[in-house]
Amino acid sequence: MIRILTDSAADLTAKEAAAIPGLHIVPLNVLFEDGETIRDGIDMTRADFYDRLAKADKLPRTSQPSPEAFIQVFEEAKAAGDEVIAILISSKLSGTFQCAKLAAEDCEFHDVYFVDSDTASPGEYILIREAVRLREEGVSAAEIAASLDILKKRIRILAVVDSLKHLHKGGRLPAAVALVGGALGIKPVLSVYDGAVHLADKARGRPGAYVALFKQLDKMGGIDTRYDFVMVYSSDKLVLGPIQHYVRNNLKLEGGHLSQIGSVIGTHIGPSAAGIAFVIPPEQ
Repeated sequence: MIRILTDSAADLTAKEAAAIPGLHIVPLNVLFEDGETIRDGIDMTRADFYDRLAKADKLPRTSQPSPEAFIQVFEEAKAAGDEVIAILISSKLSGTFQCAKLAAEDCEFHDVYFVDSDTASPGEYILIREAVRLREEGVSAAEIAASLDILKKRIRILAVVDSLKHLHKGGRLPAAVALVGGALGIKPVLSVYDGAVHLADKARGRPGAYVALFKQLDKMGGIDTRYDFVMVYSSDKLVLGPIQHYVRNNLKLEGGHLSQIGSVIGTHIGPSAAGIAFVIPPEQ
């Protein structure tokens, strides 16, 4: 059997995870200023997390899983004679990928294929869904991992956020970039590709930011509909409305997966964020 391993930054719900045979999710951690530590996706609902984030005087900190969490998965797979495909948050955003590799070495588990997703949250979800599809077609673990390493280069995330302060305080953006989005009324548009977060554009007011996001999507070549696309939000589902309207009425696309950003990614992206993750068409 081919098992699929991911981390909680993929933001799958318990119901979504249970629907995928052989999927195991290792949680990252969120540390609040009062000393409380929660396991992402386990110890606190997403709604409760955003309520607490809104009241926090100091931004929570996030941390990678312990090596023991990965070792347990690898030991179980080894005992069962299974292979593992590990699809993990970008190594440029977290130490989770390196932690998992070290854990595999420590327990001498060699039947694991690591995929540094170069993305997070809905980007990881797209890779997981593709891994499941290929597994159902009987593709080998090595071939699945190789296909994902190619596909990940075409995954893009575009998002409108209220401000860049969360990303800056969390060390995911330099101060100079954060200042660009700090002007009164300016709403940043972020893009995630090649493993890192980038300031793609900015506009005055949220409506203008959505227009900028749509222009960026078009500039990137649009959506390759052979793959899943994901519409995401952090604290407020209503802010997804303009993106859903654009996808349905302008791009004439149906379907698409809807996902709420969890506590680890939410710590860095902040409340009232909305975005879309998709695969761009291949180069002609």
